[in-house]
Amino acid sequence: MAEAIFSGLLRQPKQPFDSIYVTNRTNKERLGELAQRYAITPVDTHGAIAAKADVLLLAMPPSAHGEVLSELAPMIRGQLIITVAAGIGPSDMEAQLPEGTAAAWIMPNTAAQVGTSISLYAFGKNVAEKQKLLVKEIVHAIGAGEELSEEQIHDLTAITGSAPAFVYEFALQLEKMALSYGITDKQARHLVKTMLAGSVKMLETGAPPQELRDQVTTPGGATEAGLVSLGNDHFSAMLERAVHAVTDHAKNKRN
Repeated sequence: MAEAIFSGLLRQPKQPFDSIYVTNRTNKERLGELAQRYAITPVDTHGAIAAKADVLLLAMPPSAHGEVLSELAPMIRGQLIITVAAGIGPSDMEAQLPEGTAAAWIMPNTAAQVGTSISLYAFGKNVAEKQKLLVKEIVHAIGAGEELSEEQIHDLTAITGSAPAFVYEFALQLEKMALSYGITDKQARHLVKTMLAGSVKMLETGAPPQELRDQVTTPGGATEAGLVSLGNDHFSAMLERAVHAVTDHAKNKRN
């Protein structure tokens, strides 16, 4: 995710930052590769630049935040601290950083790699207007975004962040079924990928999903039989349970 964000920023015609510094804890070889590929400056530790930076963006697992925030706390002098970790909202960071620290949360998804993420973002109580603009610059460098409350992002991460995995699982199972009819892997991938892309294009027209579903469904026809089967298997309840499982897991990690 870190690479998706800084590469997206570097593609922007107007650069919001004079310099981008990047570090990681263990894989210095990877850091060197990134420095060769992008106009970034690698640093050995975050301590080498944290006190001078305007924005500190944390792209690490939620479990690593406690230790890193503790290390950063003595270096905070008005910087904006952003995390992209699931379950770590601005209030969580504010509780671990000096009083008055500006904290923000961006929750992107992996489509950030191709500039089409839908990112949810929230601001803490100390974020200045200029800092909010920087957050929006980061968000728009990797796709679209929606500003929400911290609690709303906790609730909706399953929809925007985790649900792409549900879509990929759906695609995988359709590919497997297509293969059972004697076509090649390449043909199966093409059929499913193109069907999904076309369906998204139809959604982008603004038509409601129910209307689009009904356009495909002839009363008493084959598609209706498939939808009835999904209903008999409690498709909507299955999705609801999956979303709640993601949300509950994230909340347990947070607490």
